[in-house]
Amino acid sequence: MRPTPRTALAASALALAATAALVLPAAPASAAPASAAPASAAPASAAPAAAEACTPSQVVANGGFESGATSWTQSSTTVVTNRTGQSAHGGGYYAWLDGTGGTHTDTLSQSVTVPSSCAKATLTFWLHIDTAETTSSTAYDKLTAKIGSTTLATFSNLDKNTGYVQKSFDVSAFAGQTVALAFTGTEDSSLQSSFVLDDIALDTSDATTPPADSTRTPAAPAYTVSLSSNTAGTVWTGHESATFTNASATALSEVYLRLWDNYHGTCSAPPITVTNVTGGTAGALAVSCTALPITLPTPLAQGQSATIGFDLGISVPSGADRFGYDGSFSFIGNALPVLAVKDGAGWHLDPYTNNGESFYSLAADFKVTLDHPTTLLVPATGTSVDTAGSSGRTVTTATATQVRDFAWAAGPFSKISGTSTAGTPINVYSVSGISSANAQSMLSTARTAVDAHAARFGAYPYGELDAVIDNNFWFGGMEYPGFVLDLVSTTALTHEIGHQWWYGIVGDDEYNSPWLDESFTDYATDLALGSTGTNCWNSVSWASSAEKITNSMAYWDAHSSRYGTVVYTYGKCALHDLRRLIGDTAMANLLKSYATSHWYGVSTTAEFKAAAQAATTTDLTSFWSTHRIEG
Repeated sequence: MRPTPRTALAASALALAATAALVLPAAPASAAPASAAPASAAPASAAPAAAEACTPSQVVANGGFESGATSWTQSSTTVVTNRTGQSAHGGGYYAWLDGTGGTHTDTLSQSVTVPSSCAKATLTFWLHIDTAETTSSTAYDKLTAKIGSTTLATFSNLDKNTGYVQKSFDVSAFAGQTVALAFTGTEDSSLQSSFVLDDIALDTSDATTPPADSTRTPAAPAYTVSLSSNTAGTVWTGHESATFTNASATALSEVYLRLWDNYHGTCSAPPITVTNVTGGTAGALAVSCTALPITLPTPLAQGQSATIGFDLGISVPSGADRFGYDGSFSFIGNALPVLAVKDGAGWHLDPYTNNGESFYSLAADFKVTLDHPTTLLVPATGTSVDTAGSSGRTVTTATATQVRDFAWAAGPFSKISGTSTAGTPINVYSVSGISSANAQSMLSTARTAVDAHAARFGAYPYGELDAVIDNNFWFGGMEYPGFVLDLVSTTALTHEIGHQWWYGIVGDDEYNSPWLDESFTDYATDLALGSTGTNCWNSVSWASSAEKITNSMAYWDAHSSRYGTVVYTYGKCALHDLRRLIGDTAMANLLKSYATSHWYGVSTTAEFKAAAQAATTTDLTSFWSTHRIEG
């Protein structure tokens, strides 16, 4: 998405392009359509409870010290600090024990309770040691880490390092106990040693080993959909089936369907209804009715496949939204139920966010048949073929391979077409009021942008590309595979087409790591438009120590005025800075090879950081810290 402030919507097309901003306001509220059928399952307001007795948790309070010494007992007010002389591993505060150069002892402690229901407990902390001691054999100054009466480790001036190192200890034996977690630093009479601690955590979990993050399931989804619309294209009814395979070594006893667009209605009158489920038993709707659990008849072992089917109803609400209708033009994004993802963190059942995206899905195949009045054009994800239907109707069959979602629009659009220099067919669909000159301008922009991105990151794989243009979109622009919604804006359209690679081809968890698609796409947009981001990092000013480029949408929903500034602007500026640090050629090679290695896969911050480090001999530890890129 490339958000645009509401005040820009009344401006001319050129002004829209020039003033497209990064702060995303809340969308107008949409009333649920009265005609929406009731869901098959009773609504529930909360996510389903975990089946395990252990609720995984992190029990250290204020482990990053961003609230100062809150929850900690310190020997002096100088232990937890943000003063100069040392630096934090993350954020702005840290704990600095000793460093006086004379006989001295500092202590830091906190009482923690390790739940008895959790069989696994792991203590981690980040430690930096610098010292003026020159010996390579004598431990003059020491730091001791203890839990209860047990000494976990003793570190000394002999363990000095140039940066932070993470330490990890199994403390499962303390389950069911409330004990003191304590650090004691001692110095002898001369030559300082500083013991600097940050990001202390004690994580609890059950004893079972979850699937690794690379084991995402259900895998290889294939969706077959057949829908028929009313005269206006605002109501669609029919059937959907989903076939999938369990990729995990853990048997799969249930799946979840994400009914994302129920955010736009109410649980009593949802815009998306699922009824007559086959291949499983539907449970109660959860997460504000955007998640539907389906229990499978028998647990699915690794490598086994199954199919679920259901009748589907879609009622498009009023509003120029990514799911809404603007006059006689309907925009139908995120309306098809798709399978949620389960990985090492469990089921991803995040809430819908209107500030950005919550969507996290695996690459899938779609065959979607849309029966509609012939008076309506229906641009859609994938490659479409129109055939004659019953009297006055057309059947549009869209086929898409290895895409994460499917979207379409319906209305009496004006359509123009062209082909990029590299051979990608482009279609521009305009609502009433878009001039032919502006439509032609957007066609030209799309042709240039798709080739520019393809040259940098890999050939565009989705056949044709449809761009639907409406200057009433409050959100600026929105991306779907092979299909984008946009204003008349060169910058915004170039950005949305960039998302074909960063979210579309190289997927990510958009709720928990929004920077992996938005920062990368805004960086790609700069490159495509000839902007080098010169000095753009110089204007960075953080609102708080908790603000980071890599924060999740949960954070940005609570700090919405900063979302665009940090994730879009600071994020792309960080990538420009990385390019300047490792060199243009190395950066270009890094992104192209990274896209290739994650083609139709999922990117994580840790994987990108590892790939970047492998692309240069420069130690990037301080770069990540300075740019607040964590993970």
